[in-house]
Amino acid sequence: MPVDVGFAHASDRLLFAAVLVYALAVLGYAFAFAFGRAGRAAIRAEQDAALRTEAALRRTAGPAAARAAAAQSRVLVGAGAPFDTAGPGSAEPAGPVFADGSTLTAQDVRPRRGPSRSEWDGGPPRAQSASTSAAVRRTAQLAVVLTLIGWALHVGSVICRGFAAHRAPWGNMYEFSSMIALIAVTAYLALMVRYPVRDLGVFVMIPVVAYLGVAGTVLYVPAGPLVPALHSYWIVIHVLAATSATGIFVVSAVANVLFLVRDRHDRLILRGAEPRFTRFARALPPAQSLDTLSYRVCAFAFPIWTFAIIAGAIWAESAWGRYWGWDPKETWSFITWVVFACYLHARATVGWRGRRAAYLALIGFTCFLFDFYGVNMWISGLHSYAGL
Repeated sequence: MPVDVGFAHASDRLLFAAVLVYALAVLGYAFAFAFGRAGRAAIRAEQDAALRTEAALRRTAGPAAARAAAAQSRVLVGAGAPFDTAGPGSAEPAGPVFADGSTLTAQDVRPRRGPSRSEWDGGPPRAQSASTSAAVRRTAQLAVVLTLIGWALHVGSVICRGFAAHRAPWGNMYEFSSMIALIAVTAYLALMVRYPVRDLGVFVMIPVVAYLGVAGTVLYVPAGPLVPALHSYWIVIHVLAATSATGIFVVSAVANVLFLVRDRHDRLILRGAEPRFTRFARALPPAQSLDTLSYRVCAFAFPIWTFAIIAGAIWAESAWGRYWGWDPKETWSFITWVVFACYLHARATVGWRGRRAAYLALIGFTCFLFDFYGVNMWISGLHSYAGL
């Protein structure tokens, strides 16, 4: 069936419009992050001073006095100080290491099940509302509206691409990239309903805009029919699951990177050092909240990725007569699955939290990127369907 040129052009124009609206949303999120969190940054400056005071008390008066000071001010919970509940056999200390070699344990600060709004903000809600101007609030709300408009345009682009080619609109790397970016935006908007993650918008939308920019230029191919090997209903099931998991993992990776930035800042403060980029780090959500968010997002995406691998194996059996053949794509998909399985297992069984868990999750996401780009573009195999 010939390509519908009208739908193909409409898809391209809608994607261009979506990228433009997403870019405007980035500007709005950036403005809100830079100016709207000034009040919270001021609160966290006081919290940093309290953390330094506690570190000094621990060095001079001992851990008991420091714990008493923390219990009185509860500043560590408000600041989102990075502490881990290390499990049996964990070599990493359960919390930040002080100058005298002692550590902050889970008994020093009461753990929380998840980030409440006041903990995420890093201060009392009244202090935040008093410090945020009406203009900043309107800009932040406008950024969310622009994200929703861009999302709708993006959905329209994907649908038109499907009508233009008369097939599922994820048959080459350009279409894969568009779907992954769409799922990442969808995941962020869904999280915004449950968690106060609006301040992460600039960090989620920047990679989305960059991703779509690369897709629309370097990876772009005109709409066309699928290669014969992809003519199967499994392309709807397997590829949709794979792109969905990847898009959700993008949000988890963003949260992990921000966690490492905030965690390093807090640890340097506790050790009495003066970290760089202090104002930026103070404006980030608490490290513990970011760590919890990245874990929950990853735990949600992992079963979807598992299903994608299983569906791919079933498709391989019907197409090539075997479930698994250690093709480069299959191998790197399995490596990615193993890394994320280790991440979730380490958190659930030996209590890995914080930096080690974040590094392991980012290694898994790096495997994702190589599985998607490296294998498709530079390694030949049965899954060489880049379309470039």
